[in-house]
Amino acid sequence: MPRLKKVFNDQIRAQMQEQFSYANEMMMPRLDKIVINMGVGEAVNDSKKPATAAADLSAISGQKAQVTHARNSIAGFKVREGMPIGAKVTLRGDRMYEFVDRLVNIALPRVRDFRGLNPKSFDGRGNFAMGIKEHIVFPEIEYDKVDQMWGMDIIVCTTAKTDDEARALLKAFNFPFRQ
Repeated sequence: MPRLKKVFNDQIRAQMQEQFSYANEMMMPRLDKIVINMGVGEAVNDSKKPATAAADLSAISGQKAQVTHARNSIAGFKVREGMPIGAKVTLRGDRMYEFVDRLVNIALPRVRDFRGLNPKSFDGRGNFAMGIKEHIVFPEIEYDKVDQMWGMDIIVCTTAKTDDEARALLKAFNFPFRQ
């Protein structure tokens, strides 16, 4: 069992119950999934870049990443329909808890000029989105073998109904929000 899942079951559930006083256990918010997306703008010139990004994303997440394709053509960006333009992966279950653990304890402290996560980056339904400018902050990526830095979007989906519940849940998971 992942360390963070054990902490959630043992401590965080009790904190959330005390803070929000839910009628039953199923009303309690929990992490649902994490979606990691990497857009590769250089894919227009080099079609091998999305495959490299997918390989890096697979190393970071511990699960095979999927190469995403353009839905429609955009002449201004020289993108044609069906062209590979990025990579994504959806984490659930134990892999999700392991990723959150590595993100909060290893990757975010390694981000340059990190001042904390924006506490307003919630969507109104309890989901949190954040961006990282360099994917090399994760220890799975070898710095010497990286030819190009890519940013990534990380979306944490929760079962919380409101942003306040989701914010309290993520604070309990030690997400470093700005004051």
